[in-house]
Amino acid sequence: MASGEKLTFARATIAGAGLAGLSSAVRLIEAGLSVSIGDGAARAGGRCRSYFDRQLGQVIDNGNHLVLAGNRAVADFRRTVGAIAPLEGPDQADFPFADLATGDRWTLRINDGRVPWWVLVKSRRVPGTGASDYLALGKLLSGKPGQTVGDRVPTTGPLWDRMLDPVLLAILNTAPAIGSAELTAAVVRESLALGGKASLPRIASPTLAAAFIDPATDWLEAHGAPVALGRRLRSIETTGDRVTALDWGAGPEPVVADEAVVLAVPSWVAKGLLPEISVPDAFHSIVNAHFAFTPPPGAPLMLGLLGATGQWLFAFEDRISVTVSAADDIVDHDREELAYRFWDEIQRAYGFCAPMPAWQIVKEKRATFSATPEQDAKRPPARTRWRNLFLAGDWTATGLPATIEGALRSGETAARTVLGKA
Repeated sequence: MASGEKLTFARATIAGAGLAGLSSAVRLIEAGLSVSIGDGAARAGGRCRSYFDRQLGQVIDNGNHLVLAGNRAVADFRRTVGAIAPLEGPDQADFPFADLATGDRWTLRINDGRVPWWVLVKSRRVPGTGASDYLALGKLLSGKPGQTVGDRVPTTGPLWDRMLDPVLLAILNTAPAIGSAELTAAVVRESLALGGKASLPRIASPTLAAAFIDPATDWLEAHGAPVALGRRLRSIETTGDRVTALDWGAGPEPVVADEAVVLAVPSWVAKGLLPEISVPDAFHSIVNAHFAFTPPPGAPLMLGLLGATGQWLFAFEDRISVTVSAADDIVDHDREELAYRFWDEIQRAYGFCAPMPAWQIVKEKRATFSATPEQDAKRPPARTRWRNLFLAGDWTATGLPATIEGALRSGETAARTVLGKA
C-alpha cells in the first residue's frame, strides 16, 4: 500500500486490557471489526482490578476509584456491556467532612440544578465562608495553556482549605495549587457547573470488577474476542510509517495490511516500546488502606478528612477503606505503621474504640501522571506517526485528569481514530 493512501481496517489488535483497552475493543467490535486483545497481567482491569486478599479474607479493589453521576463515558460503557452491578452513592450531592485537628464537622450540600443557590445558604456551604467567596469558582470554569489552579484562584482561606484543596487533590492526584487549570476546568464544567445531580459521587459495588471489568470481558468473549491474559507485548517492529510486526514473546508476528494496532498500556511501557513518542514522565502515588471491620451505623459512604494523614474514608458493607492521594511523602513508610495511624484516625472520625482488625495497605507508586501543565503538554494524541498504530490510556490527551472517565474516553477516541472518524 502506498504511503499516504487512506487505510481501511477490518481487524484490530489491542495490547492492554485496562479500561482504555477494553473500551477501545468494545467500540471497534460494535463497528464491525474483528478484535483480539492481550494483557500481560493475570487479570484484566489494569489499575481498576479486584482481587481476593488473603490477609483480609475479602475481595477488594486495587484502589477506591470514584466516578461521578455525570460521567458520560462511564454510563455509555456500562450500558453497552450490560453491567448490572450498581454504582452506589447518595441521592443528594452531600459531602461530609471532619477536621480531626479542630474537631469541626460540616457537610457541603450542593443543590441539584445548575443555578448554585446553595452558596447563599450558610448551612450548605463551608464554615467560615460567605457567598461572595464562591465567585472564585467561576474562575475554575476555564484555564489557559500553562496556567495552574493557583494562577486562577486564591490558595488560602477556608474555601481553599476546606473544599477546593481536598476535592481537587482527589481529582488531580496532584497538589492542586500547581495542578493544571485546563484539566481542572474540564472536570468542573462537567460536574459542579451542571449542578448537584451531575456531581453525585458513585462507587463501584460490590467491586470494580463487578461494575466494569467482568461485564466487559464477558461481553467481549460473547462477541468472539476473549481477553488473552499473561500475554505481554515485548516489542514493536516498524518500517516507515507502519507497524509491521508485534512480538508477544514467541517471536515477531506480522501485522497484516488491514490490521490496526491499539497500544493501551501504561505510559512508561508505551515509551519503552516506542522511545520516540512523547508521554508524561512524572507521577504521583496513591496509598489505600482496607480494614475488615463493619462500619458503625450511620457512617456516610464517603467522609472527607482534614487534619489527618488519611484524606477520604469509605464505608463499605464489610470494610472501611482509606485513600490518600498524591501520597509521595508516605508511600515508602512502613505498612504496619501506616495501618495503626489510619486505624486511629478512623476511630476518631467515626467515634468508636476497637482493636485494629485485619488490614491491608495497597501502594501504587506510579498511580497517575502528575496533572501539571508541563506534564499535560506531554500527553500524546491517539493518532501516531505510524498510520496503523493508535494510543489509548488515561495518560493520552483526553482533556481530563487520569480518571476512569478519561480512560474510557481514550478508548473511544482510539476506536474513532481507527475508523477514520476522529
